[in-house]
Amino acid sequence: MRVLPTTAHGIVDYLTAFTLLVAPKLWRLDEVPPAATTFYAAGGSLTATSLLTDYELSLANVVPMRAHLVLDMASGVALAASPFLLGFRGGGPRYWIPHVAIGATEILTAAVTKPKRISKRSRVAGALKKIGSGLRTAQR
Repeated sequence: MRVLPTTAHGIVDYLTAFTLLVAPKLWRLDEVPPAATTFYAAGGSLTATSLLTDYELSLANVVPMRAHLVLDMASGVALAASPFLLGFRGGGPRYWIPHVAIGATEILTAAVTKPKRISKRSRVAGALKKIGSGLRTAQR
């Protein structure tokens, strides 16, 4: 069930990217370079993709929303699997739980996001239609 509009997805993207970029310092993961590097790479990648995605909160509408959602899912899987594939889960739960939790959140967010935004033209047309029907009602 896809219920999350692309605008809300964009907000989640930027908040997630910020979290990924500050997580190594916040959770003191710098002691294990692969744990920190994974977060930095995922945060930088998400920031770049978000700035280029065809949705309301981007700078350039280059990446189609469907492609963005596929990238989010792939990133989420990679992030969640990274402690196990790169071998830093042995450092304890604080090294693998954040990766799995944020990765799962990325997957879930992508799975519930509507793949198409309302175009600017459609929003304007909808607003004009409401205004027109309001005027017709007022004239009666």
